[in-house]
Amino acid sequence: MTQNEQNEDGSIGDILAKEIESWKDFRYALKEEDELLFDKMLYECRNNKDYISAASAKGGYFSAESLFMLLVLQQQKMINELTNKVSEWHYR
Repeated sequence: MTQNEQNEDGSIGDILAKEIESWKDFRYALKEEDELLFDKMLYECRNNKDYISAASAKGGYFSAESLFMLLVLQQQKMINELTNKVSEWHYR
């Protein structure tokens, strides 16, 4: 564990958790279906150890940027999975 992954009280992922928490007002402004999707996306970021490490490595000054990059990465993974499934289906 690097120093960046750990804050003063020793908890890992605090930087990412605080950034996610800071978006709660935005969440409440969304339509219900979008709110559920937003919650799911943030939950997946908050509970992925690799994502936590990556966000912590950038530090607190880049917490929003780290969260955005994690969300983009998460989207790209989903796009890749769907592309692979469509390709498999197409070539049957």
